[in-house]
Amino acid sequence: MRLRACGDTHVGMRRKINQDAFLIDEEIGFFIVADGMGGHAGGEIASQETVDAVHDMIVRNRAVIDDFASKPITQESSHTICRLLESSVQSATYMVYGMAEQSPAHQGMGTTVSAMLIAGAYAITAQVGDSRIYCIRDGETLQLTEDHTLVNWQIREGVITREQAEHAPYKNIITRAVGSKDYVDVDTQILSVRVNDQFLLCSDGLHGYLERDEISEIFAGDFELICSRMIDLANERGGKDNITSVAVTILED
Repeated sequence: MRLRACGDTHVGMRRKINQDAFLIDEEIGFFIVADGMGGHAGGEIASQETVDAVHDMIVRNRAVIDDFASKPITQESSHTICRLLESSVQSATYMVYGMAEQSPAHQGMGTTVSAMLIAGAYAITAQVGDSRIYCIRDGETLQLTEDHTLVNWQIREGVITREQAEHAPYKNIITRAVGSKDYVDVDTQILSVRVNDQFLLCSDGLHGYLERDEISEIFAGDFELICSRMIDLANERGGKDNITSVAVTILED
């Protein structure tokens, strides 16, 4: 299998600074989106530094990735590859927290992270916050990641219903972020992939404006236009936040 990817980001219609960041590394098969938060450009720093730090650790552990991809999957190899992504995000967490501690103007800055590594016949994801990763397979769109938000926690605990959540005034409060503390719980998972699978990594400035069936419809069109079409649609519908989209498709080699 081989990978093809594209990505784009936009400040949106209401914000003055774009605090989103993303990275595409087709050679290794690594993709990441981060949505920063914090005043005085703190969010912009947190997201970019996190993207760079996570990618750097992935690159430095290329041998681990190649070893995983070249052998049949085992419980041990699954743990090792998930641990690599988790450790990469933890390393960025510690770094961003330390930067904020050294700069009073940036205290409290942090970022979400949605990262995906495709190695062999598997995709490994790492998640913190409310950016998302979707898989589009056979025309159906599946959300792979869980939002770490107060509203989602309340739904899971039965405090409110999904219908009530639609009108909740605190929908954007996240319960986990990279950099707000010196440690964060990172959700990781492994799933098998196949030729023609497609993936969307995006910040909440995008997924807040799109229905799942719209995602699959856009992915059915010109691949090079996927990200720009989604961003245009989000802006047309309000563009209240920064908007970032990364599209990935798996092709036959």
